[in-house]
Amino acid sequence: MIEFLLGVDGGGSGTRVRLARTDGVELAEGVNGPSGLMHGISNAWHAVEEAAAMAYRAADLAIPDRSCVAIGLGLAGVHNKQWAAEFIAANPGYARIALESDGHTTVLGAHRGQPGAIIALGTGSVGEIKRSDGVHVEVGGWGFPAGDEASGAWMGLRAINHVQQVLDGRQPADTFSGDVAQACGGSRNAIQNWLAQATQTNYAQLARLVLQHGESNPVARAILLEAGHQVELMANALDRSGTLPIALCGGLAAPLRPYLPQSLLPRIVAPQGDSAAGALRLIQQRLQE
Repeated sequence: MIEFLLGVDGGGSGTRVRLARTDGVELAEGVNGPSGLMHGISNAWHAVEEAAAMAYRAADLAIPDRSCVAIGLGLAGVHNKQWAAEFIAANPGYARIALESDGHTTVLGAHRGQPGAIIALGTGSVGEIKRSDGVHVEVGGWGFPAGDEASGAWMGLRAINHVQQVLDGRQPADTFSGDVAQACGGSRNAIQNWLAQATQTNYAQLARLVLQHGESNPVARAILLEAGHQVELMANALDRSGTLPIALCGGLAAPLRPYLPQSLLPRIVAPQGDSAAGALRLIQQRLQE
């Protein structure tokens, strides 16, 4: 018999697990490191399990047998069908699993299951809409470095490219390039070593420097304005009619708002819930089917 529900929001930078009773009443939350499937199946499950354990402790509950728990997950990397299948096959014993992309669960959380769109801006980026007919359609989410426009990793990639041009003498030095260079080791050799090992998460960590210099440095500002333009392109692709609400979600949603085109702002609404709440809604729906 299922006694508890877990709703999981797992991306390239971190994992949040929301614990709830079967009636949907939320009890506690746990957080841990990244559980995006690009980090490996075993690593993803480990991150989810550790965050779940934290949630149980926060709720002052003993960790129950997994056969009493149903889990809904919105994870980055689910579009790789092989990864998704391997993740489900590695189920450590949960009674039921519902797995979708983090974009899918974010739109469920943001609009409480009602029609609407989201653009999630964090380590990666994705846009998704739940249309009035219930069909989900996704825009973006192709993954870094080929896609994920307006994401933290996308910004970081452009920031380190600026550093490369400065070090080569192709662009003049500035405080922005100096701060980014220091964050990546400082010297040319150190930066090359950083580049050889850098992950999507490492690139995304440079986004804070882009934001920090956005008002004072033209290169940083240009990156942010282009990010805003990319958000508008995703919004238009999601809902060309402009009739459904669009919620900006993720850690970069608020910092990027000043750089959005003015024409987009009337369409933006505050999310009513997050991806973890959407993951709880997902597993509740699957249990009812």
